[in-house]
Amino acid sequence: MRDFKSILIFGGLGFIGSEYILKARKRFPDAKIINFDSQNYATSLHTKELLDTIENYIYIKSDIRHKDQVISALKEFSPDLIVNFAAESHVDNSIESAEVFIDTNIKGTFNILEATRLIQDDGENCILHHVSTDEVFGDLDLEGTAKFSETTPYDPSSPYSASKAASDHLVRAWARTYKINYLITNCSNNFGPRQYTEKLIPKAINLLLDNKKVPIYGNGKNIRDWIYVGEHVDRLIDLQMSSAKNDTYLIGGNNELSNVEIIKEIVSIIHPSGQWNLGEYIAFVDDRKGHDMRYAIDDTKMRNFLGKVDKESFSDQLQSTVTWYQKNLDWWE
Repeated sequence: MRDFKSILIFGGLGFIGSEYILKARKRFPDAKIINFDSQNYATSLHTKELLDTIENYIYIKSDIRHKDQVISALKEFSPDLIVNFAAESHVDNSIESAEVFIDTNIKGTFNILEATRLIQDDGENCILHHVSTDEVFGDLDLEGTAKFSETTPYDPSSPYSASKAASDHLVRAWARTYKINYLITNCSNNFGPRQYTEKLIPKAINLLLDNKKVPIYGNGKNIRDWIYVGEHVDRLIDLQMSSAKNDTYLIGGNNELSNVEIIKEIVSIIHPSGQWNLGEYIAFVDDRKGHDMRYAIDDTKMRNFLGKVDKESFSDQLQSTVTWYQKNLDWWE
């Protein structure tokens, strides 16, 4: 079982990155944890304050688009594990203006790879774990049963997913050319506490708590596979602690629901004694450009490799998420 002395996280103030830091602190108790993050619009000061309370933790306010600063951080801390969560991730924003997605997700990943190559040239040996998305595979037939796997060809639909696909390819190319040790994981849609309110589930929770309708694209039949952020992070750390290296693993929640169905689930938690009335809670809006129809992940490879993994019920995870937002309405103010 691997252990690490110094872990450098890019994007650790974000939704998944902050959850990773909290769990990594417990599972790697002796490691120094360095968080390199630009603190962008989707970052809450409450999240930063929460992380500032943990021991043996260093925060660097910087941006992966600044190559010299990325190199400086790697040279100073000589990490034996690098985890890259840093990315622009909202599809709608990428459709509106793609340039920052190209700069951050592609050029930023290039900067991390170059810095990793340089410290390995100095005799240091580390693993770069690049955290990616299932959206790089495009979409699946709405009525079909097929799922994404590690052998599914890339077919991105949006500027966001194309930028993430490009970054995945860069990692594999640098690994092959420069012998960088890597892991790539592609996950399904995450949800849970501290997620910025532009994403569907927190947006829906906040609107429904305010007795407002939730805008849903098209007819609301688009299907996503939902994974609880804590479960996703547990699998990331499981893989890091294992012998996994120079390979790709898909991580899914095996919770496929249409957008209408997920709103219905949230309504049932907020209004447990009420009757479901679609028109009361949902406002359908014009569909998004290039809107993927269905995502579904076959994570058999990951589960076979790790063996039995703990899994809570989706309903319990969604309940705890709604409860968190009910108690933390000011988190993003």
